Amino acid sequence: MQTIAERLQDKTEDLTRAERQLSDVILRNYPVSGLGTITALAEAAAVSTPTVARLVQKLGFAGYPEFQRGLREELDETISSPLTKREKWVDDAPDAHLLNRFTKAVIDNIGQSMAKIDPEDFDRACDMLSDKERGVFVVGGRITGTLASYFFLHLQMIRRGVTQITSNSNVWPHYALDFDHGDVVVIFDVRRYENITLKLAEVARERGAEIILFTDQWMSPISQLAAVTFANQIAAPSAWDSNIATMLMCEIVIAEAQERHWNTTRARINGLEEMFDRTKLFRKF
Repeated sequence: MQTIAERLQDKTEDLTRAERQLSDVILRNYPVSGLGTITALAEAAAVSTPTVARLVQKLGFAGYPEFQRGLREELDETISSPLTKREKWVDDAPDAHLLNRFTKAVIDNIGQSMAKIDPEDFDRACDMLSDKERGVFVVGGRITGTLASYFFLHLQMIRRGVTQITSNSNVWPHYALDFDHGDVVVIFDVRRYENITLKLAEVARERGAEIILFTDQWMSPISQLAAVTFANQIAAPSAWDSNIATMLMCEIVIAEAQERHWNTTRARINGLEEMFDRTKLFRKF
């Protein structure tokens, strides 16, 4: 199901000026921003309470209390630990074999994730990553650090000037010192969003860097700072979230970035293969 944030984004073109103003306030500190009274939300957005009521109805809710229940349910999802995730799917699990249930969930995740991608956002992200005048920094969190490493390894083969920021947050300031205006910072951040990653994103924006964010359907708070956000479906019948949709999105971006400057990329890969031969890294048959 769509999150409330996704509904707001989908309906942007249909909203009045006041409703867009209200939508921006809701998304700014989502989902907490909508958990206060209707009067408090209206005052924060400098709109009337009837404007709040109209927007809530446009999103498909009968009224503000139902809207808030939806936000609370999303908040429960974003802060749930692996234990609570498993308890939820075990209680709801049908009799079908996990092989089938998990595969169906992943296929659904991919379909929903791809359907939400704006081709213009995709092209913009690839333009940013292919611009040789921009430095690129890649960082992930405790779990998503593996995705960041995968993305970095491939992008480094495609072009120069790519840096992987270590998962040790104590040395992040050393990397942030090198952020220049126009650089690109690729961030992976999914639910149970990490505070230190948000701080890094804030520093990147302050120094004029642009952010490409890979996140989930509930969207990391970093989405408010990002130039491009890829919100992928990650829920699965497991104590752990599924990163398959996010991995697929990474590989599509890598494939497009590779084609943007194939002559340069081919030369880099050939040079890398020569080094592999010299070091005898791989077996020869």
